[in-house]
Amino acid sequence: MAKMNFGGVIENVETREEFPLDKAREILKDETIAVIGYGVQGPGQSLNLRDNGFNVIVGQRPGKTFEKAIADGWVPGETLFDIKEACERATIIAVLLSDAAQIAVWPTIKETLTPGKALYFSHGFAINWSDRTGVVPPADVDVIMVAPKGSGTSLRTMFLEGRGLNSSYAIYQDATGKAWNRVIAMGIGIGSGYLFETTFKREATSDLTGERGTLMGAIQGLLLAQYETLRENGHTPSEAFNETVEELTQSLMPLFAAKGMDWMYANCSTTAQRGALDWMVPFHDATKPVFEKLYKSVCDGIEAQRSIDSNSQPDYREKLNEELKALHDSEMWQTAAVVRQLRPENN
Repeated sequence: MAKMNFGGVIENVETREEFPLDKAREILKDETIAVIGYGVQGPGQSLNLRDNGFNVIVGQRPGKTFEKAIADGWVPGETLFDIKEACERATIIAVLLSDAAQIAVWPTIKETLTPGKALYFSHGFAINWSDRTGVVPPADVDVIMVAPKGSGTSLRTMFLEGRGLNSSYAIYQDATGKAWNRVIAMGIGIGSGYLFETTFKREATSDLTGERGTLMGAIQGLLLAQYETLRENGHTPSEAFNETVEELTQSLMPLFAAKGMDWMYANCSTTAQRGALDWMVPFHDATKPVFEKLYKSVCDGIEAQRSIDSNSQPDYREKLNEELKALHDSEMWQTAAVVRQLRPENN
């Protein structure tokens, strides 16, 4: 385990140099890993584990997703099973179902948790809000987590490119004395770039805050506010979109992803630098109270309960698709489709 200095704060970090793939394989050589759920994280994690030489099977309910697993090379009766049989066969049960589905399937999973098994998650939701989800593991199993900092699609894509997606890891319960080795080996096995230590509570609260904040909710709200302001003042859709989204995603984000915000600023015009430095403070001051309100809502369990209530409704998917369609059909994102077609690589 390495000690890394993050801006003056020392954190525990594991890298592939310190914990190589061969070591991970050796630790898990007698384990059977069952990936339960083949939706968002399931394909990326299971395929990476399979390609890295681990003994992995998939548990999935019949339907379209089951057929997708078959198309990806999982064989019914050999490496693809219904959820209960996969859990029974496993020594490590990787619960990669949606949060709502985890609640529904938990009684089935719990039946199969014999002493010494490991219960693995990629999100702390079900355990952290166990009073709301009912997911309370028995005391004689390990409870561990590796949470990739991105989608399962990104995890798989970066793996195939020879890169790794950073992940956090946590141990909630170490019943066997092997939980640390198991969790780090799983993190290396799924293709993590490096692993940083967290807790189930910190991961769950930071994840819900991030999704509702800068990663998804806040960024859409911020982009739309600027786009609307430009349009209301006579700017064309293409101009408003390019100044709001296209330049951000295609030019500036790669710069600060590579070397940081200061480096991105240094590579922009002096006019842009001055404006950014002057206006970052008002934007910070305007949005900080919103983030504080959001974080409190997450910590109080309000966001978790809202998610549980919404996602457990029988017409959830139908309502979700309606909301996503409205987003898709909005002028800003219809303009985006045209702008993407005009990119040089598409011509």
